[in-house]
Amino acid sequence: MMTAFSFSLAPGNTVKQLDAVESCERLYFLDWVRIFAFCLLIFYHVGMYYVTWYWHIKSDAASSTIEPLMFLTNPWRMGLLFMISGVATRFMLGKQTTKSFASARSLRILLPLVFGMAVIVPPQAYLEVVQRLGYAGSYSDFLNLYFQNYQGFMIEGKRLVLPTWNHLWFLPYLWVYSMLIAAFVASAPRFIVWLDQTIEKKFRGIWIVVLPVSYLAMVRISMLSNHPQTNNLTNDWYNHASYLFLFLCGFFLAKQNTFWQGVAQKRWRSAVIAGLGWVFLVSYFSYFNDSNEPSQLMLYIQRAVWIMMAWNAILALCGFARQHWNIDHPLRQHLTQAVFPVYILHQTLIVILAWNMRAWHLPAGIEAFALIGLCFAFCWVGFECIRRIPLLRPFFGMPWKEQDKKKAITR
Repeated sequence: MMTAFSFSLAPGNTVKQLDAVESCERLYFLDWVRIFAFCLLIFYHVGMYYVTWYWHIKSDAASSTIEPLMFLTNPWRMGLLFMISGVATRFMLGKQTTKSFASARSLRILLPLVFGMAVIVPPQAYLEVVQRLGYAGSYSDFLNLYFQNYQGFMIEGKRLVLPTWNHLWFLPYLWVYSMLIAAFVASAPRFIVWLDQTIEKKFRGIWIVVLPVSYLAMVRISMLSNHPQTNNLTNDWYNHASYLFLFLCGFFLAKQNTFWQGVAQKRWRSAVIAGLGWVFLVSYFSYFNDSNEPSQLMLYIQRAVWIMMAWNAILALCGFARQHWNIDHPLRQHLTQAVFPVYILHQTLIVILAWNMRAWHLPAGIEAFALIGLCFAFCWVGFECIRRIPLLRPFFGMPWKEQDKKKAITR
């Protein structure tokens, strides 16, 4: 997912078993959904600066005011990205041997991850300890601690792990899931075909909702309390149980026309269910707090509704996109290339911009809109510079040379 591609339907000629299911139309709409989802990250992470939830730095005006708006995307935004990643992986494996896929995927994901942890992410951690702990050392002093795996910074009772990947945690998860599915394809191609055909027959109608919601709700109810989200890869069992499942959903549903047609047909139903779920979640978290804890039953209901809202929001977004955005456009290819560099840059830019804008003493609302606009502007300038410098491109998940756009459409 992290490289320029279109969700093409041309059959692969190396892992032919993966194309045993019906031929599928071009899924241009998923490119647009992916672009939209990554744009949402900028809005969401700017929002994290202004809410009461933990984040790296905080505005002096932070409050619970916009938290209901955050719940509009909080339950599903990352799940959607993992599902789209599964779709992209399916098409990539249809065009490459598993060995070539693993090699190319590792380069495109791990090199930006290491570079990001060494160069892009440190300013976030530095400004976090400056604001929260009153750290008085210079950035150079902090970098010495950062690369020496210093463990002495304690924030809200938790040790700040250095070095860190912060918002880049998505990359190691994506790499692990990609390697797992590549190994699965290489070792059990016939089972993949059988599973494809079984899912094609069963995953339609009401089961499009019932099966994923049942599994994900069971996982959230049974695992979240004992295995809270950590984003540290090796001890994040709830996230793995959820995100790997959604990644596999994308992988196995990628070429199934009946699924995407059904999602488009039921888009309004999905949107209504997601909307009602959002109303419930906002009401629940407004009523229950530290001084008014929910019963075990209400907690389980909330977790089930969380999943129902999340999955139906994903279905609704994909359904509306399938119905209205399944078109190609020159801008699609350009924006698709921009996604990875913007993803790498955006959170550090938000943190640095927000920290320096404090001196302007703007009202919170005006400051937030200015922060969003400046972040988009700097991200776009950064991308336009990166794509023109071959030496930089691989460090931001782009190939050494810009691909011919005509060819890229069929990737």
